[in-house]
Amino acid sequence: MADLEIRNLHVSVEDEEILRGVDLEVSKGEIHALMGPNGSGKSTLANVIMGHPAYEVTEGQIVFQGEDITEAEPEERSRMGLFMAFQYPVAIPGVTVAKYLRMVVNAHREAKGEPEIKLRDFRQQTEEAMELVNIPREFSSRYLNDGFSGGEKKRMEVLQLAMLRPQIAVLDETDSGLDIDALRIVAEGVNKFAGPDMGALIITHYQRILHLVKPQKVHVMYKGRIVKEGGPELVGELEEKGYGWITQEVEAAA
Repeated sequence: MADLEIRNLHVSVEDEEILRGVDLEVSKGEIHALMGPNGSGKSTLANVIMGHPAYEVTEGQIVFQGEDITEAEPEERSRMGLFMAFQYPVAIPGVTVAKYLRMVVNAHREAKGEPEIKLRDFRQQTEEAMELVNIPREFSSRYLNDGFSGGEKKRMEVLQLAMLRPQIAVLDETDSGLDIDALRIVAEGVNKFAGPDMGALIITHYQRILHLVKPQKVHVMYKGRIVKEGGPELVGELEEKGYGWITQEVEAAA
């Protein structure tokens, strides 16, 4: 059984069906890429996995660690070990990076029945994580994403990965609009933490991040369904041909 299972998922927003029967499995130790043209439903899937209230699941299930979480609250999913890196992370003026991280770490500890982390231990853990992802210490005293550059926001996402060590990380077009240096930050973070204890689902319509992070499995979404699957060679095929041949295949089979 996979750690994360999406079973025949149908999703609507304001009575408009966006996802039309998505099946997908991701386990720890695996890197998956979900690709497709704009408007195909990729970001909708990411938001539904994390429990965004604007999306209505009309059919199907989301199962994590053998438990049906289709109706679970977003914070419950997070505490269970799901993580999402956003395309456009929200700024929270007045809340420092250190305060935010400590609050999140303690929420996860509470869910496991553990006491709050001691300040000294938290500082040590944060400093080790910052060193691991090459972030200067003064970063922790800044307000969360407030005035951050695109690259700094991505460093913040990777820092959260380092602190929380989720079981499955969903990266929703986190490579969109990044320069090569910021892109490398994201790729290094995924490569560093994906392994036996973490799986990743990278959602993108670009190929460039997949030259830095090598997925074992590639899924292509079109009009709310996964219409093609393959290995890393599929990335090269899409780079060479674009998505036109995928739509032709789907329409020919209809």
